[in-house]
Amino acid sequence: MRMPRRKARSQDPLSCAEFVELVTDYLEGALDRWTEGRFVLHATQCPGCETYLDQFRETIRLTGRLQPEDIDPIARDRLLAEFATWKSASGGDPG
Repeated sequence: MRMPRRKARSQDPLSCAEFVELVTDYLEGALDRWTEGRFVLHATQCPGCETYLDQFRETIRLTGRLQPEDIDPIARDRLLAEFATWKSASGGDPG
């Protein structure tokens, strides 16, 4: 039997999975100050997540200039199909 997960308190450290879920909100400045503090603390203490955040920033820097018309329609359709397959296999929304 699965035990229900307790809700994290603001002073609880973030897990790596929680960190990954919050990256986009962090980069968009959408986290409340407590969550942002926990996020930054985790990034400073976890080399893997710090690297992940750096890679995410670099991806945004490199692709942030893309416009929809810059993407080949065949490549776009393949990516959307793969995402739909992954989403249905995983049971829902990736975020």
